[in-house]
Amino acid sequence: MSVLIRKGAAVEDRWLILPEEEGTRLPEDGGVLLPLQRWFEEGGNPRRVACGVWLKPQDDPAQLLPDLPTLPVIALGFPVFTDGRAYSQARLLRQRYGFQGELRAIGDVLTDQLAAMARCGFDAFLLRADQSPAAALAALAAGPHPPWPHRP
Repeated sequence: MSVLIRKGAAVEDRWLILPEEEGTRLPEDGGVLLPLQRWFEEGGNPRRVACGVWLKPQDDPAQLLPDLPTLPVIALGFPVFTDGRAYSQARLLRQRYGFQGELRAIGDVLTDQLAAMARCGFDAFLLRADQSPAAALAALAAGPHPPWPHRP
């Protein structure tokens, strides 16, 4: 089971990451993160409650510009730990586009990457299942600068 680290603490993850498979139904309640394509197919937030977006590395975050003020969470995917495109997406969202909501790293997220991710603007990390939450918290606390808050 993966653990969510948010703003320097291990917390319960209340968001469901909806897979890309066609025909996947939206849950009736609770927070849901939609793939970018599904977000557009649904016309933005289909339920008007607890709905965010997750992006693949090849997705352009600029497509979300009109929705940024109302999105509570954007998750950026790391399909493998060596794919760093989400670092650039995070910088764009925080620094150029001014995204103020939660910016979450998902996928192949390793403890030794957290400090770099935090410097790029991530404030939540869904750890890979084999990663230690205690080690992740220690790594964040040992960074040269407290990573929270990021927001301008």
